[in-house]
Amino acid sequence: MSEPVYVTGIGVVAPNGLGVKEFWSSTLEGRSGIAPLTRFDSTGYPARLAGQILDFDAAEHLPNRLLPQTDVSTRLALVAADWALRDAAVNQAAMTDYDMGVITSNASGGFQFTHGEFRKLWSQGPQFVSVYESFAWFYAVNTGQISIRHGMRGPGAVLVAEQAGGLDALGHARRTARRGTALVVSGGVDSSFDPWGWLSHLSSGRVSAVGDRDRAYLPFDTAASGYLPGEGGAILVVERADAVARRRAPQVYGEIAGYAATFDPPEGSDRPPGLRRAVELALDDARLRPGDVDVVFADASGVPELDRAEADAFREIFGPNGVPVTAPKTLTGRLYSGGGPLDVVAALLSIRDGVVPPTWHTADVPPDHGIDLVLGEPRNRSVSVALVLARGRWGFNAAMVLRAVADGAGSARA
Repeated sequence: MSEPVYVTGIGVVAPNGLGVKEFWSSTLEGRSGIAPLTRFDSTGYPARLAGQILDFDAAEHLPNRLLPQTDVSTRLALVAADWALRDAAVNQAAMTDYDMGVITSNASGGFQFTHGEFRKLWSQGPQFVSVYESFAWFYAVNTGQISIRHGMRGPGAVLVAEQAGGLDALGHARRTARRGTALVVSGGVDSSFDPWGWLSHLSSGRVSAVGDRDRAYLPFDTAASGYLPGEGGAILVVERADAVARRRAPQVYGEIAGYAATFDPPEGSDRPPGLRRAVELALDDARLRPGDVDVVFADASGVPELDRAEADAFREIFGPNGVPVTAPKTLTGRLYSGGGPLDVVAALLSIRDGVVPPTWHTADVPPDHGIDLVLGEPRNRSVSVALVLARGRWGFNAAMVLRAVADGAGSARA
């Protein structure tokens, strides 16, 4: 049997809270990070609401030399990584540089940075384009910048799979740890709220145009009309059990017990969607049965036909109303590569505190969905096993199983 892999540190940069404490209290109390766009004049756009991080000043957290060479998404990722390593009480100086790796996910790259340089190119000429454009736009830039900042020369990778990518990164981090790397910094952060980025969001046809932030993103609701984009995400520290014991890590939030990824068949195929298979494979990987799952953190697209397909998968796997389901992302919007890791954080905190956050704002779930969606207020219950799901556009599916660990492994405390 493979060595268990644990999460020992968490860093959160979310629209409804910077840091674990603020994010978690906002999630349980229903404080939303959804607001009208402020990065540019969005007047005249068909949709204007998004999950923005409004109280983040990179200059308060990062050296001045980094600011001219980084996009907002990279600044957020660097700070989240700093917080995760501090939370895990990692002493990098006491570790071998090649024994620490970085694996992140990114769906849009350095959008705001690169489009600013494009404007310089078109309006002023190539001599005015920043030399940092050569890498600041790139999907792998967060992995690279975190690696450089913390002297981590072990395995490095980036996964690009839109909303599913963050879980894929964490799944790859677990595999990397099992193959011998003692510590892996992993997760995902995205931001793309310049005019070009916003048009890219709208081009999906799935962004809700409802102007009331409490009615715009209503997954599994009869009034569902799409989703709201968000920015941010989470970075986590992932370690093998033997490495955790060796350095006497002060806490363990939980075990990454199972992971799987599947791909949907092409449109028009008579084969079923791949989400159910991803869940079944992840549970098999964790050596668990559906009845062992205490809560599901749903992908919750807010698009009626996609919500129905997800509800169908829940009924088929767990039975009608067979397991509590939740989607706290209604307070943040869908964060693309950051969405899965942020749900993993919420799942680990649910395990820690014995509480399931509700799907805020959703109120009227069609009876034929047959799901026990947690609504209205947090639900107090013991959580030992949590399932997190994410679906990316063009057919990506990812499922991750988180499991509580025994007190002897250094389980995290509130």
